[in-house]
Amino acid sequence: MTAIDADTAPEIAGKHLYWSRLRANRAAMASAAVLATIVLLSLLAPVFESLLGVSATRTDLFNQYAPPDAAHWLGTDEAGRDVFTRLLYGGRISLLVGLVAAVGAAVIGTTIGLIAGYHGGWLDSVLMRSTDGVIALPLLPLLIVLAAIDLTKLGVPDGLANSEMASLYRIVFIIAIVGWTTVARLVRAATLSVRTREFVRAAEAMGARSSVIMLRHILPNVVSPIVVATTLSIGSVILLESVLSFLGLGIQPPVPSWGNMLTNAQELATRAPALAIWPGAIIFMTVMAFNFLGDGLQDALDPRATRR
Repeated sequence: MTAIDADTAPEIAGKHLYWSRLRANRAAMASAAVLATIVLLSLLAPVFESLLGVSATRTDLFNQYAPPDAAHWLGTDEAGRDVFTRLLYGGRISLLVGLVAAVGAAVIGTTIGLIAGYHGGWLDSVLMRSTDGVIALPLLPLLIVLAAIDLTKLGVPDGLANSEMASLYRIVFIIAIVGWTTVARLVRAATLSVRTREFVRAAEAMGARSSVIMLRHILPNVVSPIVVATTLSIGSVILLESVLSFLGLGIQPPVPSWGNMLTNAQELATRAPALAIWPGAIIFMTVMAFNFLGDGLQDALDPRATRR
């Protein structure tokens, strides 16, 4: 065995161990399969629209509240639009918001956690007290206030502020700037542990810059809590987006999302309850799947877990 093989063997064995733990977690694997199915169906929304000969946006007032049939698998809504394809297009938006906002929050939290944990001192105190201040804020009321701000009064051009996708960008930005606190605290705690190890001390002795040490030596060793926290937060972000859209402050029609589909169905709960059941069920299923997958990743990546 060469020196390179000897160095990479423990890393390969560790990855195999993590995968074995994750694969042994039936709930996590089932959740991953559910999420993969939802993502695949959402990506294939135009294909289903073409094959079934239906439209997620075209209204047909002569075909309101139609029951499920060969063309409309889940029936139609109050405007005669196909519910199944609208769910798929809504999944694109809701999943995109969840993923992008969670990753954005993870980037912000990772940056703050690395700086606070590595440098320590007064900088650590300032950053962590700021983190505590954000955590203390009432999240939902804050999101409602930020979502209600008129973008044109902030200097955003009218064309962008009134575009169909402006609400999507706004929600992603708002959730990202308030959702980074958990990742920041986890990364700081992991950095405090890693920065005292020999390879970090050796890099410092060789004169490496602090940015290089944090990115090359510390960050790869604190990836596990980042992955777990990001996975768990995606479900929470989707739920927040759904709540804001349900309140009329999130994704705005005609762009479909699971949240504004619930908004449209709230006044039709007695006449057409299925219009509320389907988006509610898919939101519940997706959030639970992300939570189970996050729990599975946490167990698989936990270095204190018993090696089998």
